[in-house]
Formats: sequence, structure tokens, C-alpha cells
Amino acid sequence: MTNLPQQTIPELMAPAGDWTMLVAAVNAGANAVYFGVEKLNMRAKAANFTTDELQSITSFCKERNVKTYLTLNTIVYEEEIIEVEEIIAAAKTAGVDRIICWDLAITETCRKYDMPFCISTQASISNSLSANFFKSLGAVRVVLARECSLEEIKKIRSSTDLEIEAFIHGAMCIAVSGRCFMSHHLFGKSANRGECIQPCRREYEVIDNSIDKSMIVGEDYILSPKDLCTIEFIDQLIEAGIDSFKIEGRKRSPEYVSKVVSVYRKAIDLYFEGKLTTEIKHNFLTELGKVYNRGFSAGFYFDTPSSSEYADIYGSKATTRKVHIGKVINYFKKASMVFVSLESGKLKLGDEVLIIGATTGVVSIKIDTIMKDDIIQTEAGKGDKITFPCSEVVRPHDSVYIVNQIVS
Repeated sequence: MTNLPQQTIPELMAPAGDWTMLVAAVNAGANAVYFGVEKLNMRAKAANFTTDELQSITSFCKERNVKTYLTLNTIVYEEEIIEVEEIIAAAKTAGVDRIICWDLAITETCRKYDMPFCISTQASISNSLSANFFKSLGAVRVVLARECSLEEIKKIRSSTDLEIEAFIHGAMCIAVSGRCFMSHHLFGKSANRGECIQPCRREYEVIDNSIDKSMIVGEDYILSPKDLCTIEFIDQLIEAGIDSFKIEGRKRSPEYVSKVVSVYRKAIDLYFEGKLTTEIKHNFLTELGKVYNRGFSAGFYFDTPSSSEYADIYGSKATTRKVHIGKVINYFKKASMVFVSLESGKLKLGDEVLIIGATTGVVSIKIDTIMKDDIIQTEAGKGDKITFPCSEVVRPHDSVYIVNQIVS
């Protein structure tokens, strides 16, 4: 083992848009989850939870030593102050660990209820004076502006003892710290209220009205940045003293959360074991490419992103996609076998399947045995009822998907 500098193991924080994602994140090794309720969070279009579910969420997470962070990170209007108080009171009663916010109405209400809070990236904190100002208001952590470089983060770290959080993976926004008015201007859906419909991700055309001619703007989607991915330099982020690594993606799929959390969990653990090699990081990058992404970028960590840091397609560049093929009928715990009804497609030896459910989360299985009517098969198709080994507990009615490679 190589001699490593003394570092504190950073918290790995995962998004949770619903119960399936939350369970998937916890099972994959997240130390904390962040989520929203019905209102006042920056992912209004995510499934989100209700305030009535807060107690169930905190109970589930506390049993597994996972922290819970509630996002109240939109701007707040005068008529919403009462709602702010109701939500924070409910969070305090339920035992939520922290509130993520940036509107001072929310920080003041958190102080009133003695509720720990951290300042969202929406505040664009990019220096230690700003961080220490929010510390004076009672903040326990700041989420740094996405525009901070690694060198700037190191300088901030050396000048404040406040906890620092930074994004390590997921979607990036063309606007400074996500404060964009494009969606509001075009469609009346404000990004600053969590309603963004992402018109920036589309292809654009320039029109010359005087000659009635138009051109598509370049080969890239010039307002749509690639996704942030730090797996190839995660060791440098650990050594910079960042306290919490945040994964973006409350609107993405459960298998995205499961894959991304598990990869970064392994990378962090291998670093502290002195076993995180360049080859392993390259393999992890390939794994991350299997789930939703717009291409990968280092963001602002090493320099201002160049023109090559923009997406070149609309949508995902994932190398795999899941296709629904059936449902779980039963799970036989003693034999570690799952009984599945195939509703479409075909399943053969060597295929990868995902079993996904609200209580199960996401379970990935490589098929090495297929049995139908107690007879070993090499493949099965629509209408067949089959069993195959599954070491993790799954539940009746869970959905079963086959993972197909995407041919470019």
C-alpha cells in the first residue's frame, strides 16, 4: 500500500426523487440522501415526497446510519412564509438532519426552530469571506458554486472551518449556479422555482429575416453542457479536503442513482485502501457511461470549460438502456431464487437484468441459470414463468428489465 496523506473520508450524498431512488441510493452505499417535498425545492418536476412521509424517510435512513437533507432551495415569496414554517417544523419533528436552502427567510426560520441548515449552490459561494458570513448566520455547511476550480476550493478550505460540499457528478447548467431565466421567459416556468423545462438542451437555429434564410448553430448544442464526471480525479477532490461529495440527479432513474453511487462508493473506499489505480478509474468511467449522460466533462475544476464541453446530441449518450420484460411473482429467500413472469421479449444466459421496486430499490443480476418447470433452459420468452438465482431480496410485483447494449 502506498503512503497516503491523512484525509477524512468524505460524505457521499445521493439524490432521491422517490422511494425507489432513495432505497437504491442507500443500498448502493450513500452516506446521505437529499430530497424535496411538494413545494419550494429546485426539482418541482421530480416525483418528490410529502411532508407526511418525512417520518418514514428519517426512520428508514437512521436505521441504516444515513443522513437526511431536505431541500428548500428556491426563492420564497411573501405569501409562502407560512408554508416555510410548516415544512421546517415538520422536518424538525421528523428528525431530518439538515435543510438545504439559500433564501434568508428559510435560514431565519431554521434558526427559529434550531434546525441545522446548509447553504445551497444557488448562493454562488466562491470565496471564504462569503462562506464565513453564512457561518455567522448559523450555517453548518456551504455548497460551493459550481464555477469554483479545484485550486480555488483548496484556498477556501484553508480559510474556513465550515463544512464544504461540492458536486462530483451529474447535469450542469449553462447559467451561473443554475440561476437561469430562459425557461421562464419562453414558457413561464421558472428555473428559480424548480420548474425549468430545459429549453437550453435543444438544437437552435439562427434566422436572417431579411433574406429568409436560416442556419443550424454549429454541430453542438451550444447551451447544453455535458454532464460533470470527476471519477478520473476523485483522489484530488478527496485530498482537497471537501467534506461532502454531491451527486446530481433527482429527476433521473433509479438505476442511474444505483450505478453512480456504487461506482463512487467503490472509488472512495479504494482510495483509502491505497488501491485506486488509473486502470480502475478508467473502468469506473466505462461503468458510469452505461447510464444516462450527455457526455462527460470535468466542469470548472481545472479551467473554464471550452466549446468542446457542450453536448453534441439531444438526450442521453448512455451505452445501455433498460427494456421492461416482466414482473416478479415471488421470491424464495431460502433458495435465493426469484420467480418471474416474462411479459415481453426474450431472456438468455449471459443477459443482465435489473429488478426495480419501491422497497427493493435496484438489484442487478447476471443471468447464469434459467429454469422453467424445474428444467434448465438456455433462454426463455414472452409468456414463460421462470426462476433464476438472485442473492438479494426482491418483492412480488417488482418490475424486471433486461439491459441492452446500445449500438452506435
